[in-house]
Amino acid sequence: MCRSIKTLRGEVPATEEEIRAAALQFVRKVSGYRKPSKVNEAAFERAVEEVAQVTQVLLNSLAVKSGTTFSTQN
Repeated sequence: MCRSIKTLRGEVPATEEEIRAAALQFVRKVSGYRKPSKVNEAAFERAVEEVAQVTQVLLNSLAVKSGTTFSTQN
């Protein structure tokens, strides 16, 4: 879907900026707006923030393979 969104799960935890950038790209793709009109700006920004928050929850919840065992990232 969004080829420009990079995978955020990995050895090094994603930064807040990386998560927000991915959320912004996702909302742009889904909404069809690169920059929304004034009337849609609040909804657009709220969506970006909510996608970023749920992305952080997801990344914190995923099990990460370390050697032969799995551990949860914190």
